[in-house]
Amino acid sequence: MSQSDSKIAFQGQLGAYSHLACKQVKPEAEPVPYESFVQALQAVEQEKAQWAMIPVENSTAGRVEEIYRQIPKTHLHITREHFQPVNHCLMALPGANPKWVASHPQALAQCHDNIIAKGLQPRAEFDTAGAAKLLSESGDLCGAVIASELAAKLYGLEIIQRHFEDVSGNTTRFIVLKKVPDPVPYDEGVAYITSVLFKVRNIPAALYKALGGFATNGLNMIKIESYMDGQTLNSSQFHIDVASHIESKGMQLALEELRFFAEDVRWLGTYKAHEFRKLDDA
Repeated sequence: MSQSDSKIAFQGQLGAYSHLACKQVKPEAEPVPYESFVQALQAVEQEKAQWAMIPVENSTAGRVEEIYRQIPKTHLHITREHFQPVNHCLMALPGANPKWVASHPQALAQCHDNIIAKGLQPRAEFDTAGAAKLLSESGDLCGAVIASELAAKLYGLEIIQRHFEDVSGNTTRFIVLKKVPDPVPYDEGVAYITSVLFKVRNIPAALYKALGGFATNGLNMIKIESYMDGQTLNSSQFHIDVASHIESKGMQLALEELRFFAEDVRWLGTYKAHEFRKLDDA
């Protein structure tokens, strides 16, 4: 057994929402925290971990742009997606009388109204679980943090209020990356997503021509991200998610047309669509 077996890498501290996603998707695996997304991805490439749990977008904060820039630099494959509800908890040390609250700036923003209502002074920290760890180590009875319920358990904090966010329904989409793709047999009755990378030249209608095959073959493109490839200003790189299996006839025809108009076409992975998508469409 290699050192990567049953290990899943994530960015952040133990108790982060990424850690929570790891426990739900791979409960049998050992979650291993890393300081940065790059380090978490490299852990899989260097076979220090078998999987990486990486957030790519949030229903409130939008896309995690850094990830879309890092994925093309790796040789990893997407094997799964996971939608994680973000349920913020206000917590403090037992017996505390909080005057201030610390957390990641995005979490503070998502709980702004409730923070004001409780008369707390916000303090920005690098991440939610990190703020919980710092408070636990400091012993400060004047402080509170906003983090996950898992963080409260790990760092001995008492939950003052669950669902502390101002608006419910905040959700983060994660992708699970692996060095070797998992085979996903094609079943016409199952919903799949195929992720693809490609580049187009900076010429008129290049993107229109490259994507035309998906429309003519009746395929639903559910996501498209664009960014400069970092080497030249004359070409752009695109990441697309298509609601289809790589082996479907329509997908094969669309990719054939894509390769004709684009370059560096790279299949990132085919995986089952998460159940959350059905709820989101309802």
